[in-house]
Amino acid sequence: MFELSDAEIDVCAVENAVRHSGAGALLTFRGDTREDFEGRKVVRLEYEAYAEMAVPQMQTIGDQVAERWPGARVSMVHRLGVVPVGETSVVISVSAPHRDACYAASRFAIDSLKAQVPIFKKEIYEDGSCWKQNQGVPG
Repeated sequence: MFELSDAEIDVCAVENAVRHSGAGALLTFRGDTREDFEGRKVVRLEYEAYAEMAVPQMQTIGDQVAERWPGARVSMVHRLGVVPVGETSVVISVSAPHRDACYAASRFAIDSLKAQVPIFKKEIYEDGSCWKQNQGVPG
């Protein structure tokens, strides 16, 4: 499951997409909108994406996880539109035969998503706003 969604993310569906009988570990990462950023009060976040490029790039990350950690599976859903404080912006679930691989694959997946997937975030503060773009290189 690799999706962009205008609706709240169904965490159970994201987890169920990676469950399998060979998985002894399953981790779910949720990125939630926090109420402040660098001392500024956050009112909400607004996300946009270049979907035609974003979803295939998410799939590529899934393929990289499967290649690097045999038996691992990943699913990811990122929210678009307005995401109020306290709501979830992104969910990534990873399953793997063992916990060490599961932790490593999960970290790789979120870092890769933030570094490679064309998703743009507008942070709306009480005193203004700022556009941000995913950037960087995963470690």
